[in-house]
Amino acid sequence: MKFLAFIWHRITAAFSTLLLLALLIALFLGYKLANSEQSDDQLKLQGKHEYLTEISHQIDSGRLRPNIVFILYDDLGYGDIGEGAQDNTLVATPNINQLAAGGVVLTDFHSPSPVCTPSRAGYLTGRLAPRAGLPNVVFPTGSTKGLLFRLLTRPGSHSRLPAEEITLADLLKAAGYATGMVGKWHMGDRSPSLPNDMGFDSYFGALYSNDMEPFALYANREIAVEAPADQRYLTERYTEAATAFIEAHAAEPFFLYFAHNFPHDPLSVREERSGQSEAGLYGDVLEEIDDSVGAIVATLERTGTLENTLIIITSDNGPWYLGNAGDQRGRKGNTFEGGMRVPFIAHWPAAIAGGRTEPAMAMGTDLLPTVLDLLQLPAPEDRLLDGRSILNVLTSGTATPHDYLYYYDGETLFAVRDQRFKYRGPAGVFYSTDQVPVGAAAPQKEWLFDLAGDRRESYDTSDHNPQELKRLRDAFTAKNKEMDDNKRGWN
Repeated sequence: MKFLAFIWHRITAAFSTLLLLALLIALFLGYKLANSEQSDDQLKLQGKHEYLTEISHQIDSGRLRPNIVFILYDDLGYGDIGEGAQDNTLVATPNINQLAAGGVVLTDFHSPSPVCTPSRAGYLTGRLAPRAGLPNVVFPTGSTKGLLFRLLTRPGSHSRLPAEEITLADLLKAAGYATGMVGKWHMGDRSPSLPNDMGFDSYFGALYSNDMEPFALYANREIAVEAPADQRYLTERYTEAATAFIEAHAAEPFFLYFAHNFPHDPLSVREERSGQSEAGLYGDVLEEIDDSVGAIVATLERTGTLENTLIIITSDNGPWYLGNAGDQRGRKGNTFEGGMRVPFIAHWPAAIAGGRTEPAMAMGTDLLPTVLDLLQLPAPEDRLLDGRSILNVLTSGTATPHDYLYYYDGETLFAVRDQRFKYRGPAGVFYSTDQVPVGAAAPQKEWLFDLAGDRRESYDTSDHNPQELKRLRDAFTAKNKEMDDNKRGWN
């Protein structure tokens, strides 16, 4: 008995030592992460400044430049508004519907990522998230969730948009536009990667998702509404700031980036809005942000700027817990169509004929190249852009400018597609049951979906389409090699 007690004592002592050692290692790594400082590429930063200076000298003051209002929703599903919501009778969005009827709807448009931070980086830079150096969600500086996430993903990963990236706001500011942002930034909470550092003359909003703490609202670099900001009035405050920006800059070309925090969870509306929608609280939120669109349009009409304003409405990824992904497989967080195929509406009376839907595939990375094309400005020569101009798609209904679209989650390429077929490489597909709180990714072989007759990605057709399988597999392999050789895409 003494011998057994001795053995048990030694085992428990060894276990305690290992546990203490693991705790010390975790604390050390956490301390290193919390105190690590992300560095920027000084050579590319210089190239950015030189390019923007060059752009500022190429502007033709006599050329008609449209105002641009880019409205980005958070976790809005393909079936919540627009073309995908034709059978959605529970949510009333008359203002958005009116813009869709008077503009063009892209029925095959995709977010750059299935989650928020990398998607926003893709929209603003024209580059896929691994290129833009921000492939993962970021958290408030020093937060426990942020430290844990970086430990579980990649300890050396960036926690803010690299300062050398050129944003749409940088470009338009150099082109003589007044630039303003309202809403959710979520690409870092420290300089030199704050909105005012990355091309925006003015900013009002939250630096993170509305489920992160501390949730304060900023006016430029200073806190305007202390945490926790009352989210019942969030859409109202954002709309007031957005309309005020339009009114202040109606006499000059302006760019407004209006990035809602909703319908990301937690959902909240003003008390008088609660219970108004047949779709419950989610519907209440959608109908309030539709009213916000109505206020934007009314302000543009009142200031005489609607005719020459390009309004774009879309989402950063598919729906989360609630929301309508349309007739598609998947939701936020995965690279099936439901996670990345999102609504897209463009309204510009001066140049876009209304009442059209276009099937050309496109992605959020196309926004910056489209603006370059619109203003007839050159792209930067020191970096690759993953997007392509879709200006002719919007104005003339041409075919897609893409041979392929690439579906990344983090730094991993999961799928590639052309206008008809989609190849998904060998990967795990997440599965769980309602009574099991933790799921896992079950390994699967490569799949080939024929999206022409199977938008839900239900059937692997690789046996019937061997040539298409090989072609898309080759494109998948080539993209992985390209990223391995030059991930940030520097020339």
